[in-house]
Amino acid sequence: MNWQPFLISGQLALITTVLLSLVAVPLIFGLSTFQFRLKPLFKALVSLPLVLPPTVLGYYLLLAFRPDAWISTLIGTPLTFTFGGLVVGSMLYSLPFMVNPILSAVENLPVSLREAAYTLGKNPWQTYLRVMLPNVKPAILAGLVMTFAHTIGEFGVVLMIGGSIPGKTRVAAIAIYHEVEALNYAQADVYAGVLLLFSLAVLVPVYTLQQRRSFSEL
Repeated sequence: MNWQPFLISGQLALITTVLLSLVAVPLIFGLSTFQFRLKPLFKALVSLPLVLPPTVLGYYLLLAFRPDAWISTLIGTPLTFTFGGLVVGSMLYSLPFMVNPILSAVENLPVSLREAAYTLGKNPWQTYLRVMLPNVKPAILAGLVMTFAHTIGEFGVVLMIGGSIPGKTRVAAIAIYHEVEALNYAQADVYAGVLLLFSLAVLVPVYTLQQRRSFSEL
């Protein structure tokens, strides 16, 4: 049993979740606090990976990461077929799983919470950090877990921009595809079973906590 693809998947999911949580905080603040004409466009861009085929996103990332692209020139190296490229692609592909649950929860909080904070002298940023976010902890947990779990199961995007380089870009989902291509179904069964059990182990505790919270609020 080669555990390396699972280690790469776990590392990718952890880094993606941490970086996206940092990106999501100011992004959700801007979308939930301010009103501007292009707000629907920004929301649509955030949710675009939910409806966009992974191959389309992967194709455009391949164009953006090619050796002569400005991104590669800026950082001094192309991101195609590298772990760094997987991180960037995973962040874009998992963005709605982090942002949308928290944004929806913040926008559905009573307006009186924000108004009360303003009357106490809090500015919008302080109100967001100290009042709004503490009241949507279940949504934050859901965003973190769904981002992590979604990254673990990524296939299309990571295959197109990372390929299947052992020890470098071959994540668990790609390893299953590789074993199936090689007609090694026994090994593919093992990989798939581990991913299935891991996914359940991640999701069941989250929904259990949410159910307990709902019962406690009754």
